[in-house]
Amino acid sequence: MDSPEAAAADARPESDLGSVRVRLDISYDGTDFIGWARQPGLRTVQGVLEEALSKVLREPIQLTVAGRTDAGVHAEGQVAHFDTGAEPDAAKLLHRMARFLPKDVRITDIRLAPPEFDARFSAIRRHYVYRLTTAPYGAEPLQARSVVACRHDVDLEAMRAASQKLLGLHNFAAFCRRRDGATTVRELQRFDWARDGDLLTAHVSADAFCWSMVRSLVGAVLAVGEGRRTPDWVGGLLNETERSSSVTVAPAHGLSLIGVDYPDNSDLAARNAQTREMRSVPTVDDGCCGS
Repeated sequence: MDSPEAAAADARPESDLGSVRVRLDISYDGTDFIGWARQPGLRTVQGVLEEALSKVLREPIQLTVAGRTDAGVHAEGQVAHFDTGAEPDAAKLLHRMARFLPKDVRITDIRLAPPEFDARFSAIRRHYVYRLTTAPYGAEPLQARSVVACRHDVDLEAMRAASQKLLGLHNFAAFCRRRDGATTVRELQRFDWARDGDLLTAHVSADAFCWSMVRSLVGAVLAVGEGRRTPDWVGGLLNETERSSSVTVAPAHGLSLIGVDYPDNSDLAARNAQTREMRSVPTVDDGCCGS
């Protein structure tokens, strides 16, 4: 769950006059992190990155992120930004961070961004994948930290049928852990499955996700694939107004944030205003966490 410190940092206004805004693209293995959000005394992705950047740039750095992932969840396309007093040499900083950071987190790209760019508020879509294997021996050793082993084969067509029933703008309360003052209305834009031998991959995209939503969606559809539930049962969950105890949350390590979409630079300010309008309503959450 997000810490108060992280929430406050992510609520900062757009770049102050005279500062430079920098965008980071980030990849990490979430296995040994207690999630993204900075928490005192705990190893988090935000904490490790901010500490390293602050030392290299010799000034306090605070990151705003597109999606705050939970413990054990990975990222291949995470996005964050920070403001700094002087324009950095992006190529030089990228190489320095490669030497400075631990092996389980990488900054894959650094670039200057317009002052209107906000990794959280400007985002229009987040993309996740969830990886499973039906191999009788379980996950391959090199995939064991990012692929979840199923106990038996599944009915992929039934899973696809169930996933299609969830697409669109709905209240996903049955699939979300409760957070005070948070909405569970989301637009699920993609939820489909691909098979490559024993490997099954769910592709899940939405404008935003509420807490534990992606893993709950996967857990519900997996119950259909295993023959324990029907596609109609999954569709019926959209009528629930509270989290359903019948939905099992899939393990964290199968989930990875693979990308975040942003509008053209000319549309950033409008997108930020739209997002902030939604957040100004007491019952609406920022919806950044998809884990």
